[in-house]
Amino acid sequence: MGIMRLGHIDINVLDIEESRNYYEEIMGLTVTREDEDGTLYLKCWDEWDKYSLVLRPSEEATFNRMAYKVKDDADLDVLKERIEKYGIKTKFLEAEIVANCGRVLSFILPSGHEMQLYAYKDFLGKEVGTTNPAPWPFKGKGIKAHWIDHTLLMTQGPESLMEVTKFFIEVFDFTLAEQVCVGPEGSIQAATWLTCSSTPHDIAFVAGAEVGMHHFAFFLDGWNDILRAADVMGMHNVKIDVTPQRHGITRGETIYFFDPSGHRLETFAGLGYLAQPDMPTITWTEDELWRGIFYHTGIENSSFTTAYTLNAYK
Repeated sequence: MGIMRLGHIDINVLDIEESRNYYEEIMGLTVTREDEDGTLYLKCWDEWDKYSLVLRPSEEATFNRMAYKVKDDADLDVLKERIEKYGIKTKFLEAEIVANCGRVLSFILPSGHEMQLYAYKDFLGKEVGTTNPAPWPFKGKGIKAHWIDHTLLMTQGPESLMEVTKFFIEVFDFTLAEQVCVGPEGSIQAATWLTCSSTPHDIAFVAGAEVGMHHFAFFLDGWNDILRAADVMGMHNVKIDVTPQRHGITRGETIYFFDPSGHRLETFAGLGYLAQPDMPTITWTEDELWRGIFYHTGIENSSFTTAYTLNAYK
């Protein structure tokens, strides 16, 4: 029972055709559905469900919600009871209200973000198939991202962060893989990385001024793919926030950059380490915060934590 993985990210974009071109030509995603209102649904080549990214045309570049997939439909009933026992209201959306999905459990997290859980989404399959597959598709465009790996959300202050972290651990059985602790004797969590699988994080939270989304990340194989991705970005004049770098936190190899609407994205490579429920939580202290974020330089970049996508509810 429980949550398996991030299912999709739902965001608003300023120019839907510019966004379509960006995510198809540069990131290498495929449009799998297009609604009459212009909303686009896209998937990466190594994903098997119908979509993992929803782009909605809007006058604001904001974050709508994220959805996680559970193993069985019956898990939704169990999780509904656990969420409501925690004191949070939920509601079921009938099948197909969320495109190509079965019934969906919707609720607002203690952090103010909308989260959805579902067990069924239409199946398309990987581009390389499941019988004697090639290691990667010969055809394809741009960076050829494998899958959307995780998201990092911003909370309004550390109290909200600590509450939503507690919620994920107690209600969803996530494991706290890493944390940044500040204040007297490190008593305040300023950032947390949580996992429900074997990767260092399936979701993360950082305390900030407003509720929002810091980034979502596309998985790549390794360092050479990170360098190639940076080359592709350079060829297309993509605005890069952080050039190829290693995180101390998660040990991930990374680039941070922006899409045409200003949403921060990440290419994340390397599995870092094997995360398991009995793994001791890794703690980064306040004086080594920036070493944890940018391991090579350890230099503060204040805009990295103050500029991000705001929640659509604001």
